[in-house]
Amino acid sequence: MAGAVEAKLAELGLPLPGVVPPLASYQPAVQSGVYVYTSGQLPMVDGQLAVTGKVGAEVTPDEAKELAKTCALNALAAVKSVAGDLDRIARVVKVVGFVASATDFTGQPAVINGASELLGAVLGDKGVHARSAVGVAVLPLDAPVEVEIQVELTGA
Repeated sequence: MAGAVEAKLAELGLPLPGVVPPLASYQPAVQSGVYVYTSGQLPMVDGQLAVTGKVGAEVTPDEAKELAKTCALNALAAVKSVAGDLDRIARVVKVVGFVASATDFTGQPAVINGASELLGAVLGDKGVHARSAVGVAVLPLDAPVEVEIQVELTGA
């Protein structure tokens, strides 16, 4: 049975995806105490990247913002895989976003807003977080965006 968070996702037309399998030797998410840390989540949909390339070159900033939203959805799926229920999220503590950027692209914060805005829309005040948005030369599989999150959980 889906809880309030998944109901909100459904209301927004965003069903929670399955957990993206790891591309290498790591876990999609781990829990330590009351915190869940996700690995970097790529904008995978049904096991595939819909778009590849650098933001500001092959990928527009608006496309990249949507991809960051997909990364955040994948991160929530990873959180659920260890927490059992997204309603256990007390708050999103930190979001780190990486943007594979053309050399002259400086709009990384606006791209990662896709993830931040999704978390706010789904979790309300619990989705307000600290954040870093970093431009990088390249990401795995030539993904344009990668997002990781840290959440604090409530008790059982």
